[in-house]
Amino acid sequence: MSVLVLGGAGYIGSHAVYQLIDQGESVVIVDNLETGHKESVHPKAAFYKGDMRNFEFLNSVFEKESIDAVIHFAANSLVGESMENPLKYFDNNVYGTQVLLQAMVQHDVKNIVFSSTAATYGEPESVPITETMPTVPTSTYGETKLTMEKLMKWTEQAHGIRFVSLRYFNVAGARKGAEIGEDHRPESHLVPLILQTALGQRSHITVFGDDYNTQDGTCIRDYVHVEDLISAHLLALNYLKEGGQSNVFNLGSSQGFSVNEMIDTARTVTGKEIPTQIGPRRAGDPSILIASSDKAKEVLGWNPTRTSVTEIIEDAWEWHSTHPAGYEKEV
Repeated sequence: MSVLVLGGAGYIGSHAVYQLIDQGESVVIVDNLETGHKESVHPKAAFYKGDMRNFEFLNSVFEKESIDAVIHFAANSLVGESMENPLKYFDNNVYGTQVLLQAMVQHDVKNIVFSSTAATYGEPESVPITETMPTVPTSTYGETKLTMEKLMKWTEQAHGIRFVSLRYFNVAGARKGAEIGEDHRPESHLVPLILQTALGQRSHITVFGDDYNTQDGTCIRDYVHVEDLISAHLLALNYLKEGGQSNVFNLGSSQGFSVNEMIDTARTVTGKEIPTQIGPRRAGDPSILIASSDKAKEVLGWNPTRTSVTEIIEDAWEWHSTHPAGYEKEV
């Protein structure tokens, strides 16, 4: 099976490429390297640098390669930036997906696994969050991902393209052996920010709000190891290949940890002090997001095995401590 991975040079996409190749699949990567890294591209994957909004470019990839299925990670994903620049997010995320689906229709590619987000739910009415709960995004980012899901739903009705949408919670960790890891510019994810502080690259970690209605006043999130997350994508591909119907699944650990708890765990793992400062709440940040992943376990047979936040932080620390400059060469 030849799988097209859009965003395959990014943090999550590169982990998908490595697992696909581990399983003997042929992989084609499309990435514009806006946020991805050429250094994270697996040497056995075919790589095309370009923007999926360019139909001529994307169509040429489909013409050159025999694509059987698509995994779609390519999107802008910063909640704060999405609130400041909503048009950028609709252009890249929604229009980019429209162009992708046009290419899939033209080349009769029928299966796509899509990287969605818990941000589609907004402020949940209760936790844990199930797939049947209302989707009322509180950020432009969440709204664009929900719109991308709707694009796929209506495209299926017209053209028979089946999809699995995987709504992630907080993804962290890295591949064992630290071949690849998390390196965003600018960095906005909690675990790498904490570990950069542990490395002395930041003077402190800012905790955005300590007055939430939670046990210690800081936001509670559900953390899933990137390798467990990717195993669900591969299961979803097989599910579609075997005739499964279009579906939506949550991916999380079904347990919540506050920002302060994550910082304390990182202090234990790294042996570093990790100073903190309290900052204002961020727009669009719900207080508690915890997934119910029961549906993914029942339907896809997903069995996450790296559910300890200590293990997640240990794997992330192995990457950050051996690659303090990320993918950039040490000066």
